[in-house]
Amino acid sequence: MEIVTGDCRLSAGLTGGALALGNFDGVHKGHQAVIGAAIAAARAAGRPALVATFDPHPSRFFRPDAPPFALTTPAQKLRHFAGLGVDAAVVIPFDAALASLSAEQFARQWLAERLGVSHVVTGEDFTFGKGRSGHADDLPALGAPLGFTAEAIRPVTQPGAEGDGAISSTRIRQALADGDMPLATRLLTRPFAISAEVIHGQKLGRSIGVPTINQLLGDYVRPRYGVYAVRVHLPDGSTAAGVANLGIRPMFDPPVELLETWILDWSGDLYGQQPEVELIGWLRPELKLDGLDALQAQIKLDAEAARSVLAAV
Repeated sequence: MEIVTGDCRLSAGLTGGALALGNFDGVHKGHQAVIGAAIAAARAAGRPALVATFDPHPSRFFRPDAPPFALTTPAQKLRHFAGLGVDAAVVIPFDAALASLSAEQFARQWLAERLGVSHVVTGEDFTFGKGRSGHADDLPALGAPLGFTAEAIRPVTQPGAEGDGAISSTRIRQALADGDMPLATRLLTRPFAISAEVIHGQKLGRSIGVPTINQLLGDYVRPRYGVYAVRVHLPDGSTAAGVANLGIRPMFDPPVELLETWILDWSGDLYGQQPEVELIGWLRPELKLDGLDALQAQIKLDAEAARSVLAAV
């Protein structure tokens, strides 16, 4: 998959393609339907299949102080695009210049002139242009004189404990906030995963026989604090079981928000690397225990609970 960022241009063989256009935070099941429709249109016409997204997310541009909300990092998003089989991914820089473009200007300057698309696929709720003045149903009329057609894909629905509903990033964030990892996994079509650099911690885990890796959460949405059964994708391509505490570690002062993972049946040095930790199942809330011996005993109980959860999925 070719990746085009900033002011770079598509290579000649990628012009005239069918484009999936959206923010695609999470690349969840609904997003996959939009991207899949673009791929199908491209293959039927013998043209390239493209996907375009924005960085930063428009919400982060307009509200830089908003609480963390991301379901994926830009790198994870691109990897998921590649896994869906697109020929190229375009990362459109969302800045003041882009935000000032009218819907008509965006369609002309980006879709027609820069990307030279023949077809555009969005979700029905997609908006674009200054003040979100353009809507998905405006694209066919905008595209006609510019040489591209357009279609909007209806929301994909997925039943959950709360009943049927459209799959959305908002719904996934709520599932994560509730600690409902099975629902989040169904909506995403994979477990929610955190990929971040391993940093040095207090190294107290080593002193009680449970060495952990520490990762900051960055702009990821905050799932429910607590202890999780996790699956860790290591930089060498292998996968390991683990148990992780996500939260502020109430036993330690000062409290620091971390994802702290004990990788079971594994040893090594991951400092400065970026393993990906999948949250498979929420086990319990964070606890303030009476000393390190109690903590050691509880972590080992959590590890056995995590093994049972992971063996069942």
